[in-house]
Parts: sequence; structure tokens; C-alpha cells
Amino acid sequence: MSRDEPEETPATATTDGKGKPQGKPLWLRLLPLAVLLGAGALLLFVFDVGALLNLDSLREHKAWLSQQVAANLPLAAAVFALVYAGSTALSLPAGLILTLIGGFLFGTVLGSALVAVGATLGAVAVFLAARTAFGDVLRRRAGPLLRKLQDGLQQDALSYLLVLRLIPLFPFWLVNIAPAVFGVSLRVYTVATLIGILPATIIYCSVGAGLGALLDEDLDLASLGRIILEPQYILPLLGLALLSLLPIGYRRWKMRRKA
Repeated sequence: MSRDEPEETPATATTDGKGKPQGKPLWLRLLPLAVLLGAGALLLFVFDVGALLNLDSLREHKAWLSQQVAANLPLAAAVFALVYAGSTALSLPAGLILTLIGGFLFGTVLGSALVAVGATLGAVAVFLAARTAFGDVLRRRAGPLLRKLQDGLQQDALSYLLVLRLIPLFPFWLVNIAPAVFGVSLRVYTVATLIGILPATIIYCSVGAGLGALLDEDLDLASLGRIILEPQYILPLLGLALLSLLPIGYRRWKMRRKA
């Protein structure tokens, strides 16, 4: 190539108007969020799945729901995971009841897997949204709370995210947004979310697996929440949170020793 000829540039290289290279098109980055939000809204509002998200309705329909799961397990599992993902992406306050329903309908093992997958998909959708055109809106909603998470996420994102997932020190939606704002990679975020929510998910699903008997008694969500706070449930979570803090403590101890 002679010096007079212009250098070739990749056909896909574009800029964002500020001279910075731009990756995937905006519509492609928004596609996962749009699919989850659309499917979640369809199931929750058009088909009124949300009407089942209370103990009274579940008590009334538990026989029918069990029959549907037994008749077509793959479809029922997919619908449940999709509803959970949509609920998480929309930040609806339905995580507890949905997790209990997952344990009730699918058992502890499969229910925990479906809840973990659905919650992770929904959280990833919010994470991706925070990196796109919705980022400014989500940051304004988070406000000064974001700054409280900044140091931990920038120093040791994986361990810090594990702690935040194991012990809900901050709202779930805020922990979905903050890593995207502070440049945490999607891989680290996804792994930390999936692993971090599993212990609590398994505990709640194990309670949900025995929900059939509990529904015959006069219990509400507050009563079920107190069951989860009993020592045999909460102590393992605290222990796991302390274990995930060890890498952070070791790193800070090492930095102080060097100083």
C-alpha cells in the first residue's frame, strides 16, 4: 500500500459521536432486556400470572398448579423461569413468594436451579440496560447509594459482589446497576450473581417444598419470613458471607503490611 492511499478501517468500526469506539449496535444491546421485559409483562399482566403471587391465591390454586407441572414439566419450568426473570428485570417485589412457589412446584433441587437461572437472567438484563441508553435513568434512581458501593466493586468486584448477593445489605436492583456503572465485567457479574444467590435460594426453596402442608395452616409471608430467620437457616448464610470476605481481608492485610 502506498502512502497516498488511505488506510483501510474495519467496516464495523463506528464511533459514539465523542470519538470513542462503539461496539454492538444499541438495538442489539437492548435486545435481551426487551425480550425479558416483554415476556415478563405478557405473563404477569396480560395472562394475569401476578394474581397467583400471594399465599391466598396459591392456596386456592395449588392443586391445579401441581397438575399442570406434572402434565408438562419442561413447559412449566420454562414459564416459571421466564416469569422470575421478568419479575427481577422489572424489580417487582415478588422474589420471596416466587421462590417459595418454585420450591413448592418443582422441589428443592429443580426449583433452586430455575430460580437461580431466572434471577440471574433478570439481573443480567438490568446490568446490560445500565450500560445502554437506560444508564442515566438508572443512575439517577440509584443516586448517592452508588458511591457506597464504589470502593468495594473497584478493588475486588468478585468477592464484594458475592457478599452483597449472600447478605442483602443493599436492594437487589441497586446491586444489579452498580457493577455496570463501575465497569465490572459481565462474566464476573454473572458468576458472582449465580453463585451468590444460590445458598439463600436453596433455603427458601426447601421451605417452599414443604409449602403444601404450611398452606393448610394460617400463615402469611411475615410468618414464613420469620421461619427463614431461624438459626438453622441464617447461620449458614452468615458463615458463607464471612468466607467470601476472606479474600478482601487478606488483600487489605497484605497492602498494609507492604505500606
